Amino acid sequence: MKKLPKIPSIKSQNWSIEKLPGLSKQHQTLLIESGITNTRKLLEITYSPQQKLILASQLKIHPQYVKKWVALANLARVPSIGCEYCGLLLHAGIASVSQLSQIPVQRLHQQILKLQVSTMQRRDLCPTVDLVQKWVQQAQFLSL
Repeated sequence: MKKLPKIPSIKSQNWSIEKLPGLSKQHQTLLIESGITNTRKLLEITYSPQQKLILASQLKIHPQYVKKWVALANLARVPSIGCEYCGLLLHAGIASVSQLSQIPVQRLHQQILKLQVSTMQRRDLCPTVDLVQKWVQQAQFLSL
């Protein structure tokens, strides 16, 4: 019997809500008071567009905030992205692990490089092609 290649084990990451970028202290407090203390819980209760609207209504905030937080939490599930790079990817136009799993590595790297140069005039802050490739590969495993 032929041996199958060993597939690396990729575990979806879970982060404290305070680590998610782009949340004000006020929004962090609102989420925590609603029982949402980590990214997994946020993703669990916002599994549909309707659930996102319900959460926004409960928190008395614009639904766009919830959509942004869910996108960040979703991207942060990828181990090599986490809370460190999820905001960068969202600003580069990647809004989900599924979308990340399908984009060509070189194209994503170019999008990020353009973003870094246009916003900060710094090429050196751009992640390496190897790191971007790792993001895409891990996203592909999580999307299975």
